[in-house]
Amino acid sequence: LLEKNCAIFKQQGAALAKVASNNVKVLVVGNPANTNSLIALTSANGKIPKENFTALTRLDHNRARSQIAKKLGVAVQQVHNVVIWGNHSSTQYPDVSYGYVEDFPNK
Repeated sequence: LLEKNCAIFKQQGAALAKVASNNVKVLVVGNPANTNSLIALTSANGKIPKENFTALTRLDHNRARSQIAKKLGVAVQQVHNVVIWGNHSSTQYPDVSYGYVEDFPNK
């Protein structure tokens, strides 16, 4: 699967570099999403800023922040520095070791 995806996302990255605006936003949802996003980014040869690429794990990141906020009774915007390691799969690992909640416990 990764071999086939690699070829697909190399082509997609090259095509984006050739015809897309450098303001394009790229959301990669094909698993392994993080890996495929990196392949597309690399294949765009720096013509699209790395900040414009994101992957399906953004959903997992947002979900983790939301669950923490709900548990603590704070707004999601107060939850910072939560990281999701790995791809969108059963092997991913949410990491809160550097996380913090702004203005907590003083809501």
